[in-house]
Amino acid sequence: MKRKGLLIILSSPSGAGKSTLAKRLMAWDPTLRFSVSATTRAPRPGETDGKDYWFHSRAEFLSMVAAGDMLEHAEVFGNLYGSPREPVERAMAEGRDTLFDIDWQGGQQIRNSVLGKDVVSVFVLPPSIAELERRLRSRGQDSDTVIAGRMAKSEAEISHWAEYDYVLVNEDIDRAEADLRTILLAERMRRDRQPWLSDFVRGLNREFDAR
Repeated sequence: MKRKGLLIILSSPSGAGKSTLAKRLMAWDPTLRFSVSATTRAPRPGETDGKDYWFHSRAEFLSMVAAGDMLEHAEVFGNLYGSPREPVERAMAEGRDTLFDIDWQGGQQIRNSVLGKDVVSVFVLPPSIAELERRLRSRGQDSDTVIAGRMAKSEAEISHWAEYDYVLVNEDIDRAEADLRTILLAERMRRDRQPWLSDFVRGLNREFDAR
Protein backbone atom coordinates (compact mmCIF):
# COMPACT_ATOMS: atom_id res chain seq x y z
CA MET A 1 0.00 0.00 0.00
CA LYS A 2 2.96 2.31 -0.57
CA ARG A 3 2.05 5.61 -2.18
CA LYS A 4 4.12 7.79 -4.46
CA GLY A 5 6.11 10.57 -2.79
CA LEU A 6 5.27 14.25 -3.22
CA LEU A 7 7.28 17.42 -3.85
CA ILE A 8 6.16 20.04 -1.31
CA ILE A 9 7.14 23.59 -2.19
CA LEU A 10 7.06 26.29 0.48
CA SER A 11 7.58 29.90 -0.64
CA SER A 12 7.12 33.29 0.98
CA PRO A 13 8.70 36.72 1.22
CA SER A 14 11.51 36.90 3.75
CA GLY A 15 10.06 37.12 7.26
CA ALA A 16 6.67 35.55 6.50
CA GLY A 17 7.61 32.26 8.15
CA LYS A 18 8.33 29.60 5.52
CA SER A 19 11.63 28.45 7.05
CA THR A 20 10.07 28.15 10.51
CA LEU A 21 7.15 26.18 9.06
CA ALA A 22 9.54 23.93 7.15
CA LYS A 23 11.47 23.11 10.35
CA ARG A 24 8.25 22.43 12.24
CA LEU A 25 6.93 20.18 9.49
CA MET A 26 10.18 18.20 9.45
CA ALA A 27 10.01 17.79 13.24
CA TRP A 28 6.37 16.64 13.00
CA ASP A 29 7.11 14.04 10.32
CA PRO A 30 10.68 12.65 10.36
CA THR A 31 9.99 10.69 7.14
CA LEU A 32 10.02 13.97 5.22
CA ARG A 33 13.17 14.60 3.21
CA PHE A 34 14.48 18.16 3.01
CA SER A 35 15.86 19.04 -0.42
CA VAL A 36 19.58 19.79 -0.10
CA SER A 37 20.60 22.33 -2.73
CA ALA A 38 23.63 22.08 -4.98
CA THR A 39 25.91 25.10 -5.30
CA THR A 40 29.11 26.27 -6.94
CA ARG A 41 30.17 28.45 -4.02
CA ALA A 42 32.98 27.27 -1.75
CA PRO A 43 32.06 25.51 1.51
CA ARG A 44 32.05 27.71 4.59
CA PRO A 45 33.71 26.56 7.84
CA GLY A 46 31.67 23.75 9.38
CA GLU A 47 29.62 22.99 6.26
CA THR A 48 29.42 19.37 5.11
CA ASP A 49 28.98 18.15 1.55
CA GLY A 50 25.61 16.44 1.18
CA LYS A 51 24.27 17.86 4.44
CA ASP A 52 24.39 21.64 4.08
CA TYR A 53 24.85 21.71 0.29
CA TRP A 54 26.11 19.55 -2.54
CA PHE A 55 29.28 21.38 -3.57
CA HIS A 56 30.22 21.30 -7.25
CA SER A 57 32.54 23.07 -9.63
CA ARG A 58 30.87 25.40 -12.11
CA ALA A 59 31.60 22.96 -14.94
CA GLU A 60 30.03 20.07 -13.01
CA PHE A 61 26.95 22.13 -12.18
CA LEU A 62 26.42 23.28 -15.77
CA SER A 63 26.86 19.71 -16.97
CA MET A 64 24.09 18.59 -14.60
CA VAL A 65 21.83 21.36 -15.90
CA ALA A 66 22.50 20.36 -19.50
CA ALA A 67 21.72 16.72 -18.69
CA GLY A 68 18.40 17.65 -17.07
CA ASP A 69 19.63 16.64 -13.63
CA MET A 70 18.51 19.87 -11.93
CA LEU A 71 14.84 20.46 -11.18
CA GLU A 72 15.52 24.19 -10.83
CA HIS A 73 18.53 26.44 -10.74
CA ALA A 74 19.50 30.10 -10.56
CA GLU A 75 22.57 32.29 -10.28
CA VAL A 76 22.85 34.42 -7.14
CA PHE A 77 25.75 36.84 -6.60
CA GLY A 78 27.92 34.94 -9.09
CA ASN A 79 27.26 31.47 -7.69
CA LEU A 80 24.90 28.82 -9.05
CA TYR A 81 22.32 27.13 -6.86
CA GLY A 82 19.88 24.36 -7.74
CA SER A 83 17.86 21.31 -6.69
CA PRO A 84 19.28 17.96 -7.86
CA ARG A 85 16.70 15.67 -9.45
CA GLU A 86 18.03 12.19 -8.59
CA PRO A 87 17.61 12.30 -4.77
CA VAL A 88 14.04 13.57 -5.21
CA GLU A 89 13.11 10.77 -7.61
CA ARG A 90 14.66 8.20 -5.28
CA ALA A 91 12.62 9.52 -2.34
CA MET A 92 9.44 9.48 -4.47
CA ALA A 93 10.00 5.83 -5.36
CA GLU A 94 10.40 5.06 -1.65
CA GLY A 95 7.08 6.78 -0.89
CA ARG A 96 8.79 9.70 0.88
CA ASP A 97 7.92 13.35 0.38
CA THR A 98 10.56 16.00 -0.33
CA LEU A 99 10.23 19.49 1.13
CA PHE A 100 11.57 22.53 -0.75
CA ASP A 101 12.13 25.88 0.97
CA ILE A 102 12.56 28.00 -2.18
CA ASP A 103 11.44 31.25 -3.80
CA TRP A 104 8.73 31.63 -6.43
CA GLN A 105 11.20 31.36 -9.32
CA GLY A 106 12.51 27.99 -8.14
CA GLY A 107 8.96 26.85 -7.44
CA GLN A 108 7.89 27.82 -10.95
CA GLN A 109 10.74 25.84 -12.50
CA ILE A 110 9.89 22.72 -10.47
CA ARG A 111 6.19 22.98 -11.36
CA ASN A 112 7.21 23.13 -15.01
CA SER A 113 9.63 20.19 -14.70
CA VAL A 114 9.05 16.51 -15.49
CA LEU A 115 7.97 16.02 -11.87
CA GLY A 116 5.48 18.90 -11.92
CA LYS A 117 2.39 16.69 -11.61
CA ASP A 118 3.62 15.52 -8.20
CA VAL A 119 4.08 19.04 -6.79
CA VAL A 120 2.02 20.52 -3.96
CA SER A 121 2.83 24.23 -3.65
CA VAL A 122 2.11 26.46 -0.67
CA PHE A 123 2.67 30.22 -0.47
CA VAL A 124 2.92 31.84 2.97
CA LEU A 125 1.70 35.42 3.40
CA PRO A 126 2.23 37.77 6.35
CA PRO A 127 -0.89 39.16 8.07
CA SER A 128 0.25 42.70 7.12
CA ILE A 129 3.24 44.50 5.65
CA ALA A 130 3.81 46.29 8.96
CA GLU A 131 4.02 42.90 10.72
CA LEU A 132 6.38 41.59 8.05
CA GLU A 133 8.78 44.49 8.71
CA ARG A 134 8.44 44.02 12.48
CA ARG A 135 9.43 40.35 12.16
CA LEU A 136 12.46 41.19 10.05
CA ARG A 137 13.61 43.79 12.59
CA SER A 138 12.96 41.49 15.56
CA ARG A 139 15.55 39.04 14.24
CA GLY A 140 18.26 41.57 15.06
CA GLN A 141 20.43 40.16 12.27
CA ASP A 142 20.19 42.70 9.46
CA SER A 143 21.02 46.37 8.99
CA ASP A 144 18.38 48.93 8.04
CA THR A 145 19.70 48.83 4.48
CA VAL A 146 19.31 45.04 4.22
CA ILE A 147 15.82 45.17 5.73
CA ALA A 148 14.81 47.89 3.27
CA GLY A 149 16.05 45.68 0.45
CA ARG A 150 14.09 42.68 1.72
CA MET A 151 10.94 44.76 2.05
CA ALA A 152 11.33 46.11 -1.49
CA LYS A 153 11.72 42.56 -2.81
CA SER A 154 8.68 41.34 -0.87
CA GLU A 155 6.19 43.18 -3.06
CA ALA A 156 7.42 41.36 -6.18
CA GLU A 157 7.42 38.01 -4.38
CA ILE A 158 3.90 38.43 -3.02
CA SER A 159 2.63 39.20 -6.53
CA HIS A 160 3.09 35.48 -7.37
CA TRP A 161 0.77 34.16 -4.66
CA ALA A 162 -1.94 33.08 -7.14
CA GLU A 163 0.43 30.64 -8.86
CA TYR A 164 0.33 28.32 -5.83
CA ASP A 165 -2.08 25.49 -4.95
CA TYR A 166 -2.57 26.75 -1.39
CA VAL A 167 -2.04 30.06 0.38
CA LEU A 168 -1.62 30.42 4.15
CA VAL A 169 -1.78 33.70 6.05
CA ASN A 170 0.71 33.27 8.88
CA GLU A 171 -0.86 35.36 11.61
CA ASP A 172 -0.31 32.65 14.22
CA ILE A 173 2.51 30.16 13.63
CA ASP A 174 0.76 27.30 15.45
CA ARG A 175 -2.38 27.70 13.36
CA ALA A 176 -0.35 27.98 10.15
CA GLU A 177 1.50 24.78 11.04
CA ALA A 178 -1.76 22.96 11.72
CA ASP A 179 -3.15 24.11 8.36
CA LEU A 180 0.02 23.01 6.61
CA ARG A 181 -0.23 19.56 8.18
CA THR A 182 -3.86 19.31 7.02
CA ILE A 183 -2.84 20.17 3.45
CA LEU A 184 -0.12 17.54 3.43
CA LEU A 185 -2.33 14.81 4.90
CA ALA A 186 -5.12 15.50 2.41
CA GLU A 187 -2.75 15.58 -0.58
CA ARG A 188 -1.22 12.27 0.46
CA MET A 189 -4.69 10.67 0.41
CA ARG A 190 -5.64 11.76 -3.12
CA ARG A 191 -6.83 8.80 -5.20
CA ASP A 192 -4.29 9.38 -7.95
CA ARG A 193 -1.47 9.19 -5.39
CA GLN A 194 -2.52 5.73 -4.20
CA PRO A 195 -1.28 3.44 -7.01
CA TRP A 196 -2.14 0.32 -5.00
CA LEU A 197 -5.87 1.10 -5.00
CA SER A 198 -6.59 -0.36 -8.46
CA ASP A 199 -5.24 -3.78 -7.49
CA PHE A 200 -7.00 -3.57 -4.14
CA VAL A 201 -10.39 -2.89 -5.75
CA ARG A 202 -9.83 -5.68 -8.28
CA GLY A 203 -9.29 -7.97 -5.31
CA LEU A 204 -12.57 -6.81 -3.80
CA ASN A 205 -14.34 -7.56 -7.09
CA ARG A 206 -12.85 -11.05 -7.16
CA GLU A 207 -14.31 -11.60 -3.73
CA PHE A 208 -17.73 -10.61 -5.10
CA ASP A 209 -17.29 -13.08 -8.00
CA ALA A 210 -16.35 -15.87 -5.60
CA ARG A 211 -19.52 -15.49 -3.49
